Amino acid sequence: MKNSKELNRKVILSGISDIMFDRYPGDNNTTLTPEKKMYFAMDEKTLILPAANLMSFLSAQNTDSAPKRFLAKQYKKIASAMLSYVSITPFEIPFTADGKPVVFGGFGKQFYIHNSVARLNKGVPNPKTRPALRLPWELSFNVSIYPNNEFSEDMLNDLFVRGGVAIGLGTFRGVFGKFRVSTWE
Repeated sequence: MKNSKELNRKVILSGISDIMFDRYPGDNNTTLTPEKKMYFAMDEKTLILPAANLMSFLSAQNTDSAPKRFLAKQYKKIASAMLSYVSITPFEIPFTADGKPVVFGGFGKQFYIHNSVARLNKGVPNPKTRPALRLPWELSFNVSIYPNNEFSEDMLNDLFVRGGVAIGLGTFRGVFGKFRVSTWE
């Protein structure tokens, strides 16, 4: 980046597939009910996505991230740079649908439970019950890009655009959680 001042952009991601959730409870022994696998604001009703999840989309090295997927050998350097030079606010990003916050009121029309069986090593079945949000959904947030010599705003935008279709957000990504960048200004 040539500027010595950070760049601030308003970003809106618009879902192009339903999004699925599987919030980690903090240990492998705790079993959560489907509604506890989602992320909620302080009111415990408004659905949110932690900004940390978007940062993982941009910087994870131990799981699929946009840099890992698209930048081959240089992905570790770029993923680390994204973690260092990108800031996303607010910390709790509310989901919206048709311009209104998405509020959980039970499973039915807007939310549903998805049941499937994943296969672990040696074919061991691993039944999964996870909540999902139907389309439409959007996430609106601010991105600050701090001056650096490792990536450009264009690269960051491209990772969101390509990663939104190829990787997505939430769990069972690639099938669920796909999005397009509808605003970058």
